[in-house]
Amino acid sequence: MRALDECYDPCCEDRRISVVDMGLIESLEIRDRRVRIELVLTSGWCPFTARLDEMIRDEVGALPGVDSVEVEVVWEPAWSPERMSEEAREKLRLPLEKLAPLREARLRGESA
Repeated sequence: MRALDECYDPCCEDRRISVVDMGLIESLEIRDRRVRIELVLTSGWCPFTARLDEMIRDEVGALPGVDSVEVEVVWEPAWSPERMSEEAREKLRLPLEKLAPLREARLRGESA
């Protein structure tokens, strides 16, 4: 799991929110020297699926004693924001003092 803490959804990489903190890891199974990971996507339209798959395979595959890594995207259960860690929620939360001026500008018909 620590290797997966170094894997970031490209949408959240700038905020350093890992696939673990986003709640994208449904399961992880280790048998002999093979690792199987079930990955839940935030959306069926996620344009970064291939990049996530590659990143996870690279990070986990680089661990000593790992011969192969299988990543499978699963759709059940569906991802929801409740799957995120509290730390991820904090990093994604926009402070009201930054949000309020944007809202006011929009109400006035101005672009912020």
